Amino acid sequence: MAVSAPFVFSFWSVDYSNGDKQTSTAVLLIFVFVFALLWLRPKFRRPSLPPGPRGLPLVGYLPFLSGNLHHTFADLAQIYGPIFKLRLGTKLCVVLSSPSSVNEALHHQETVLDNRDSTISALLATYGGADILFSQDEGDWKKLRKIFTRKMLSKSNLDASYSLRRKEVRKVIKGAFESAGSPINIGKLGFFATVKSVMAMTWGGSGGLIGMDEADLEAKFREVVDELMILVGTPNLSDLFPVLGRFDLQGIARKMKKVMNVFYEILNSAIEEQRKMGGHGVERRGFLQCLLEFKDSEDSSESITDNQLKGLLMDIIIGGTDTTATTIEWAIAELMQQPNTMKKVVEELTKVVGLNQMVEDFHLSKLHYLDAVVKETLRLHPPLSLLVPRTATQTIILGGYTIPKNSAIYFNIWAIQRDPKVWDNPLNFWPERFLNEFTRNAYDFTGNNIKFCPFGSGKKVCAGIPLAERLLVLILASLLHAFEWELPEGSKLDSEETFGIVTRKLNPLVAIPIPRLSNLELYNIM
Repeated sequence: MAVSAPFVFSFWSVDYSNGDKQTSTAVLLIFVFVFALLWLRPKFRRPSLPPGPRGLPLVGYLPFLSGNLHHTFADLAQIYGPIFKLRLGTKLCVVLSSPSSVNEALHHQETVLDNRDSTISALLATYGGADILFSQDEGDWKKLRKIFTRKMLSKSNLDASYSLRRKEVRKVIKGAFESAGSPINIGKLGFFATVKSVMAMTWGGSGGLIGMDEADLEAKFREVVDELMILVGTPNLSDLFPVLGRFDLQGIARKMKKVMNVFYEILNSAIEEQRKMGGHGVERRGFLQCLLEFKDSEDSSESITDNQLKGLLMDIIIGGTDTTATTIEWAIAELMQQPNTMKKVVEELTKVVGLNQMVEDFHLSKLHYLDAVVKETLRLHPPLSLLVPRTATQTIILGGYTIPKNSAIYFNIWAIQRDPKVWDNPLNFWPERFLNEFTRNAYDFTGNNIKFCPFGSGKKVCAGIPLAERLLVLILASLLHAFEWELPEGSKLDSEETFGIVTRKLNPLVAIPIPRLSNLELYNIM
């Protein structure tokens, strides 16, 4: 309704003779306050949600999620910007694709983005989140991480267990030598070298498990690890629509329980054997014996539950094997596509190690070019291309947008490490970018520089970096030093990916080993 001019005029023309002056002043102040409130209201309004595509109908989710998510997210970032949302079922997902947004999340807002987004598969694989990765309790997390990093993976323990890693890597080299001239699956070779080393350090010098032949154990372990990684990386409708969880429409929970029963059998067998063992020193006892001591400890600050013990074992056995093996395969695949780069790696190995001996632990720190090759491989092919998603424990403002409580936060590290705004010629495999003094110091594996953080960043950066770094370089250096690698006739190299919890090669790399050491007896020395 329009306000008449006489009314407005009368408002400002109040008769003050009968004490109306104070009333008029109060009315005027109220009017000014209301006007100011309405004028300033947008300035105090909470920022909007990030932009993004509309939610999908039920049948649209699985086709959308079945592809390479890091590629899809990178394409969506081109449309909606470095921070965008996806509403998948009842879950709001927020994807961060720029160094600044990831840095803000992991360094400045980490207290409210502390917990990982726990899927049904992840909880089943970690005994209900009883490990470091998915622990929701801050006290438990600190205790488990302290045990893992300061006790199990301390420098002294890693030094003491070197002979175990060395022995298992040499076994794999010997096996490849005996197959010289025949095609070998590099991914499987790297996996066996990794898993043999990790399991030797875990079980200790005994190396065996009750009632299990070594070859049978390897085959069984590879099979269940492959199945577990697929299941953990498979989108589950029950995570997007919790009400459907009781039906397990895709059978993921049922399959995961079956896989975990196999791990349960392996771990129980190992625990039973280790309880019979004594002795001192990590080489004889292994990580498992150390954990059993924590489980039996009367000190509450160090004691752990049975599920936490198994969760920690899963962290080191699963977390330390598939990612390392995948990186080894990618590195050799990239080097075989770049003959000049391969030549530089081999020349460095020949100079540092020599053709009259095998690679040893003390050689690794001198292999600067190989170190750059590993970094460049992890830049182009981070094993966890989206890291492990976090969940917001409360509503926050991030990058100028409102991120509601319980949102799942994804970090597209794959896109950041290929961003032309961040890297020169980002799609080229060029290890030299990590060779100058600045980049060598600026880009390490701890995630201090968010532009290169294949293992995450912040206080919850991957706890297994010290072991992964030593084991990865030892195996890769040994394979490249002991053999030249050729493609079978008629085969071709490619860089196609398959997305999962770990981003593997779609087509396994198969190559023929050709011995290059001067003394063939070296291949038989354990």
